Amino acid sequence: QVQLVESGGGLVQAGGSLRLSCAASGSISSTNTWGWYRQAPGKQRELVATITTSGRTIYGDSVKGRFIISRDSAKNTLYLQMNSLKPEDTAVYYCKYAPIWPPQDYWGRGTQVTVSS
Repeated sequence: QVQLVESGGGLVQAGGSLRLSCAASGSISSTNTWGWYRQAPGKQRELVATITTSGRTIYGDSVKGRFIISRDSAKNTLYLQMNSLKPEDTAVYYCKYAPIWPPQDYWGRGTQVTVSS
């Protein structure tokens, strides 16, 4: 079993920055993909960014150039640096861990990010 705990959310003005963290505990596979997703009220959960064991990253179109995903494998911690925040970035942000094997996704409970205009 793997447990994920997000932190770092909060209220910030448009144009500001926040850094989210996701701490993992349990049995972490050496080959995996980590990701950040978000869900705004009344909308479906959407991809923010993912990063693989090899460091390959993918970003959602709406956050490219503003957000940076990174990981510290030694600490089993995932980060999301969010810059130039916009009101439309307001959402609950979720951390996801997906090992290659066994093929099971793990999700955190989420952290709220609110961007005021």
